[in-house]
Amino acid sequence: MNMNDLPTTWTLARRAERMNPSVIREILKVTEKPGIISLAGGLPSPKTFPVAAFAAASAAVLANDGPSALQYAASEGFGPLREAIADFLPWDVSPDQVLITTGSQQGLDLIAKVLIDTDSRVLVETPTYLGAIQAFTPMEPKVVAVASDDEGVLVDDLVAKVGTGADKARFLYVLPNFQNPTGRTMSDARRAALVAKAAELNLPLVEDNPYGDLWFDNPPPAPLTARNPEGCIYMGSFSKVLAPGLRLGFLVAPKSVYPKLLQAKQAADLHTPGYNQRMVAEVMKGGFLDKHVPTIRALYKEQRDAMLAALTKEMQGLSVEWNKPDGGMFLWLRLPEGVSAIELLPKAVERNVAFVPGAAFYADDADHRTLRLSFVTSTAEQIATGIAALAAAIRDHQAKG
Repeated sequence: MNMNDLPTTWTLARRAERMNPSVIREILKVTEKPGIISLAGGLPSPKTFPVAAFAAASAAVLANDGPSALQYAASEGFGPLREAIADFLPWDVSPDQVLITTGSQQGLDLIAKVLIDTDSRVLVETPTYLGAIQAFTPMEPKVVAVASDDEGVLVDDLVAKVGTGADKARFLYVLPNFQNPTGRTMSDARRAALVAKAAELNLPLVEDNPYGDLWFDNPPPAPLTARNPEGCIYMGSFSKVLAPGLRLGFLVAPKSVYPKLLQAKQAADLHTPGYNQRMVAEVMKGGFLDKHVPTIRALYKEQRDAMLAALTKEMQGLSVEWNKPDGGMFLWLRLPEGVSAIELLPKAVERNVAFVPGAAFYADDADHRTLRLSFVTSTAEQIATGIAALAAAIRDHQAKG
């Protein structure tokens, strides 16, 4: 008998059964259709990628440190890059607290492995980042949504949801700056109240900040972690300010939890590519980010304004609501009563525009009237066309009931 003819039964782990494909990644497949205007993906604009700077950095790294750049490396990360990150952050951080990760998504995975047991209570905002839910879910937690408004998490509801004893929440996961998906920013007063209450409750905070440098007019308030470094794990990324293809992020953790996060990192991939780390460290020399990031802000602000103008023009009389983000990449929209974003999506795609239905971003009690729009990868002209098509799809949906 041919060995290839023998049947093999693979038994999946329970955690594998809880893994699901990313709704966003599935929608992005739709956007590959020729001629479609995608307002769906959370991709940075390729116009912002500093290709020339990386070409020069690559040549310098290979010329000056080639063998080390191509060798195995320390799991903690490249020392000079960790030092540069510590110096860049707006509170007193030791490089020994900085762990380089393969994108900030890996940071979420490491935190999940280290802090979550089966049935652990984990708190998130309403709504929250879909990728975080994906990272946490295989560890089989109870993900509990904390009510939120335009200023962020409602502290009174946090108190109600934190739990007690064995069911006390392990942490609250929060994106204070230009949140994905809503684009909202937590106010300074809400940050102060949240940090104070979390400290009182002895509730750790996981602060995710991939968009914080992408402010348009004024920088956001101080990070949560700056207010209580021992009570927070802070996550950052180079994907939005340099290039996502590098898969380079970092986390800053209290020394009490850092060693376990490092051990989880070692088990996951040994280390993030040292070549990529050295390139970013080289690019960061001479204050490059201080010159480069303002060009991203200017581009994204222009495109946000184009989307706001198009919405004002096209959504008249439709009872559609949206916000005005102060930075980042996303805008949050709420459809009229009785209109489901999931049902609207195929009709929008027929008109060559795509978005992400908001329901995927809720841990529970999803608002099916919400959707996320990204304004950073389309031109002002494409945005105008796409929003007009979206409005037409809404009108058509309402007319047909």
